[in-house]
Amino acid sequence: MKRRSFLAGLAMTPLIAPAAQAAFADDHPLQASWQAWKRLCLSPDGRVVDGFQGGASHSEGQGYGLTLAAQFGDVQAANSIMSWTEANLAVRSDALLAWLWRPDSLPRVADRNNASDGDLFYAWGLVTLARSRNRPELLERARQIAADLLRHCRVANPAGPGWLMLPGAAGFVQGDVVVTNPSYLMPRAMEEVAAATGLSDLAALAADGRRLWATLAANGPVPDWISVSAIGYAPPPAGFSARTGYEAIRIPLFAIWSGDAASPALRAYVGAIGVMGGDAVTVYDPVTKSVVERSAHAGYAAVAALGSCVVSGGAGSRMPVFTADQPYYPATLHLMALVAQAQSFPRCVPI
Repeated sequence: MKRRSFLAGLAMTPLIAPAAQAAFADDHPLQASWQAWKRLCLSPDGRVVDGFQGGASHSEGQGYGLTLAAQFGDVQAANSIMSWTEANLAVRSDALLAWLWRPDSLPRVADRNNASDGDLFYAWGLVTLARSRNRPELLERARQIAADLLRHCRVANPAGPGWLMLPGAAGFVQGDVVVTNPSYLMPRAMEEVAAATGLSDLAALAADGRRLWATLAANGPVPDWISVSAIGYAPPPAGFSARTGYEAIRIPLFAIWSGDAASPALRAYVGAIGVMGGDAVTVYDPVTKSVVERSAHAGYAAVAALGSCVVSGGAGSRMPVFTADQPYYPATLHLMALVAQAQSFPRCVPI
């Protein structure tokens, strides 16, 4: 599908589509949180704004935004997100998205490398909309993205059988060493996109990702970045975080959203971090087993509280009520944690 044709199709799609099933009905209590997230993060033209990063936008935010819009059945928001993304980030020769757009630079996209997690969530949002709104053109776009993720962002695991997902198409294979970020994996998204597009290799890659999480979790909470070679798993090169930090916090969240209460990665996170008192732990050193940073932003506490409830097997969680008094990233984690709780672990309802 030509991008020009795809954009034209979006322009002709009515802002209020025919009624269709959505994850959350219009009167669901979480709809108020979605509206608050939009006021905080989404500009009228469909750009998800990371105010903490100088007002930049990235494929991660566009992917998260589209997935959330699809979950809440917000067709107008979804159309605007897709229109802005296709016009501004779909600038590569393949189907993947450039990872970063800055409002204060020329050109706005200075680096055309992609970010595989942004592509994955964008494809997942397309699949969800295609199914609920009977829009086959969205499914075809998702298939193109998934096919190019497999083509450009999948490499054989040098440490053993299976595959690794690269964080981007360029720059992460350094000779015989692969540098990767385990939090870029999202099993449920990968499996649902695979089922919708018929690209079963993406589901196999999700299974390899679950095994990678389990292997790494044997030594404690999964770190942000790792190096992989024929001799095994090791800390990443200089310049990449070897700690369990702001990126790795997504791993327990994604395990929960994927319905995996028994995930070793989730349990390692909760065992080391999730039960600590005070502000939520945002950076943890798995080597020294010490807390490096904490944050008062509610989104990080929401992930920790949900993880603790899921692992304990109890009922009711101490997840805070959604608040827009936090930056884009913790606010987005917060809303996704509330969605994951409602969809995958209703027994952990906030109390």
